Amino acid sequence: MDSKRFVTLGRISGAYGVKGWLKVHSETDPIQNIVRYKPWFLQQNNQWHEYAVIQGRKHGKGVIVQLEDCADRDKAESLKGCQIAIQRDQMPDNENDDFYWTDLEGLRVKTLEGDELGRVSHLFETGSNDVLVVKGDKERLIPFIRDQVIESIDLETQLIVVNWDKDF
Repeated sequence: MDSKRFVTLGRISGAYGVKGWLKVHSETDPIQNIVRYKPWFLQQNNQWHEYAVIQGRKHGKGVIVQLEDCADRDKAESLKGCQIAIQRDQMPDNENDDFYWTDLEGLRVKTLEGDELGRVSHLFETGSNDVLVVKGDKERLIPFIRDQVIESIDLETQLIVVNWDKDF
């Protein structure tokens, strides 16, 4: 399966109990939303394998889940460290010109003047705003502030135009 079609939502962090339950590190917000996505794809030995989610819930500061075909602690331990992903088309459509981070990763970034800055490597949260990490001739951290810094995003042309000094 093509990894471009997958969106990583978390990873298996360990076994929980003796009946095959798994501890999950979730990157969804809120964290228990990871259980709503079905099926899951776990990356093992550089290949994606489909798993049905039987049940799951928030547990303390994390999430625990039970997957089909994972009925004992040994199987659960064998999945530790696996990335959890879903297919991109399993995600709900965005409204009001919002974007998933995964849709922005890899897009070209240019200034208003037309200077090429590089491509979006990834994004991260700071508390006040999200930040684009753009890698080109150097790495740039560009605040994701719509209508001030981020002028336009065009998924069709794979381009983000920013109001940003190329020397910064």
